[in-house]
Amino acid sequence: MTADVRMVRRVVDAVAAAEPVVVVVGDVILDRWTVGAAERVSREAPAPVVRVTETIAVPGGAANTAVNARALGAHVRMVALIGDDETGRVLRDRLEAAGVDTRWLVAVPGATTTSKDRIVGGDRVVVRVDDLAGPPSAADTGLLARATAAAVQGRVPGSADSHDSSESAAARADAVVVCDYDLGVDATAIVPVLERDRPTTVVVDAHDLSRWRALRPDLVTPNAGEAAALLGRDLGQGAARAGTVVAARDEVLTVTGARNAVVTLDRNGTVLLEAVAPVTDAPVREAHRTRATPASEQQASGAGDTFCAAASVALAVGTPVREAVSFAQAAADVVVREAGTSVCTAEALVSSVSAPAETVVDHDQLAEAVDEARRAGRRIVFTNGCFDVVHRGHTTYLRQASELGDLLVVALNDDDSVRRLKGPERPINTAEDRAGVLAALACVDLVTVFATDTPIPLIERIRPDVYVKGGDYSPEMLSETEVVRAHGGEVVMVDYVAEHSTSAVVRRIRETAAGNGSSPTTSPATPGSGDA
Repeated sequence: MTADVRMVRRVVDAVAAAEPVVVVVGDVILDRWTVGAAERVSREAPAPVVRVTETIAVPGGAANTAVNARALGAHVRMVALIGDDETGRVLRDRLEAAGVDTRWLVAVPGATTTSKDRIVGGDRVVVRVDDLAGPPSAADTGLLARATAAAVQGRVPGSADSHDSSESAAARADAVVVCDYDLGVDATAIVPVLERDRPTTVVVDAHDLSRWRALRPDLVTPNAGEAAALLGRDLGQGAARAGTVVAARDEVLTVTGARNAVVTLDRNGTVLLEAVAPVTDAPVREAHRTRATPASEQQASGAGDTFCAAASVALAVGTPVREAVSFAQAAADVVVREAGTSVCTAEALVSSVSAPAETVVDHDQLAEAVDEARRAGRRIVFTNGCFDVVHRGHTTYLRQASELGDLLVVALNDDDSVRRLKGPERPINTAEDRAGVLAALACVDLVTVFATDTPIPLIERIRPDVYVKGGDYSPEMLSETEVVRAHGGEVVMVDYVAEHSTSAVVRRIRETAAGNGSSPTTSPATPGSGDA
């Protein structure tokens, strides 16, 4: 499902106007990526020899969450334990270069800063080497708790006074994000601090969310593995996991103590679980889903950090949780297309969701694009129609169709076939104009034009997973149904907005023209042909 462009822009504008202060507390990591060509296997061992061309170091873990929150427009304060080693110094420099306030970092003498080194040969990670920090002492945990309190309250701790920042430290935090990856953050020390000085929004991203139950977070963001561990059972495979998660809503919220939980299911998007109002007859709202844009980038890392950061920033400016989750999914979709540990900026996010659909494609280009999407695990949705004089009924129908998969293809009748279906005075707009309008809709991914009276030849070529038509039809009425099902696809009827049919729009235009003294001729649509 493509994110709503207006919603994304509204959230980005709200963040730019409010400049919320977000405190990120947690386990920081320095991610190093050593990249090169792997052209042969070593004689010493069955391992590829990588000829290094580039090494980069970027903030990872909680530090990646902080950098993403800053890139989306928030003022960010980083609270974490680091070593006084070279890795710690590089990590601090990278955070400051990204605009994150590091005055609340606590450098522990003699400690190791966690790092993860990935060796990339060609297009895949050959090996990852982790250098993990040891467990912190009770004294260091106390320093972290005090730094957290100071960051939330807007006070600069004395231990970090030497690190200057242009940002005023007077403002209290609007949101706190806890990133606990089992590398030393102690919930028993941090929870009392946040209970005493709780900001408006509290988000927790943790390997074991049960440790943070007493905090009663506004949102928790477990992935599939973490959700399975919380429930003590397997979630199943693929898209079926979503149903398991929905069925376990009450259990997930009870175990985590959260008001809302969004379970991320990698290429299957997310499921948002919301607490039901404590009213006996209160209806249970259907679980909110987002669909990810799968990517084949094998070197991508940290999309979960981006998702958490974006959801937190959105909530910090009062965005409803469903919109915040959709906003976060759109941000994660940006970074999974990039290699390494990447950052989604506000500009990149708006550009990603605002870009019109791919240029209108011919059938060969369409087949190529569909094949590539299918290899990436994307679910292909197909619909067709005339789409003459696009109106709200069309956009509602297309938006519903887009929510049924990952790639929405719209096949458009050419002008001659429209005339055969609708009469000699149609179409009102040429195929070129109609295709251009559809291509500009955010929910549409690909547009093509066909000349036959039915799209069956095109359906046979691209074999969509879902074939969608408006609810004024039934599957039995469609000659396409048998073809779609023969290839293993399904036929879905979506809501039909009768009062917004194209024929009705054209009729009103002609009636208005007649009332003004014109004498247009009328040509009714062919019965059963539909008005899409």
